[in-house]
Amino acid sequence: MSTTEIHQGGERAGAPGTAPVTRHEGPGLRRREARAGYLFVLPFMLVFVAMLVVPLVYSGYLSFFRERLIGGVTFVGLENYVRAVQDSTFIGGVLRMAQFLVIQVPVMLGLALVFALILDSGRLHLQRFARLSIFVPYAVPGVIAALMWGYLYGRDFGPFAQAARALGGSAPNFLSHELMLYSIMNIVTWSFVGYNMIILYAALRSIPTELYEAAKVDGAGELRVAWSIKIPAIRPALLLTTIFSVIGTFQLFNEPNILRTIAPNVIGVGYTPNIYAYNLAFIGREVNYAAAIAFLLGFVIMVVSYVVQLLALRKERAS
Repeated sequence: MSTTEIHQGGERAGAPGTAPVTRHEGPGLRRREARAGYLFVLPFMLVFVAMLVVPLVYSGYLSFFRERLIGGVTFVGLENYVRAVQDSTFIGGVLRMAQFLVIQVPVMLGLALVFALILDSGRLHLQRFARLSIFVPYAVPGVIAALMWGYLYGRDFGPFAQAARALGGSAPNFLSHELMLYSIMNIVTWSFVGYNMIILYAALRSIPTELYEAAKVDGAGELRVAWSIKIPAIRPALLLTTIFSVIGTFQLFNEPNILRTIAPNVIGVGYTPNIYAYNLAFIGREVNYAAAIAFLLGFVIMVVSYVVQLLALRKERAS
């Protein structure tokens, strides 16, 4: 219970001869404080409801309807979802993103972890410059990054191709059917290694230094400390970055959509689920089916995220 000191005789606090009188806060004051707290939260809640909850509910509503040439908009129940499950274009995009997840995410998080451990060791010269250099690509907008790498990948005008021709050889076609997915992986890795590194580095900085000192007294080297103390201590941060990466993978849109203008024969309308939903809604005018695709994609993300958390929990219990 907080108190307010009222000093008698009009004397200043701390003056000799004063005796503090305790006044208990009543329920009215607590109610006023609660209302003030709600007022501070209100702007966020209004934006959250208007920009997320309302569109989400409306999209869910749209997904249960279908616009027909004869009869107009009619209620079809789960028909759009059944169609999506049987849609080879949507399923192909989901499987492609699953392949992306299995290959790209471990590479990206592995690099982020290595950089975070190197920075945390304190043995790196120009540490602030190195930390900023690793993080800077994340500050580049995804559209700009895709345009830049699209230029670098160019078979006719890109610097890789020009350097290869200058050496008397030929550069691989990074925008071919075989290499396009890996080229996009490279762009995403380049962009998000720094972001994940900052999260892991912040987690490393919160580990008590006494653990390192005790390990060094026992004769443990830097690698042993990193493997036995640092990495286990930042498992929650690793899980967080993994979940973020799962969500980002299945929502991939900017990079393939930009590269599609350079290689339209390689990246089709259903290359990723998000591109497919976008084309359905704004080009094919199938808004209801696009809403069902979006909700089904959200369900896929939820299931994969849950499986990742479950595997992490089992591994933690086993260790």
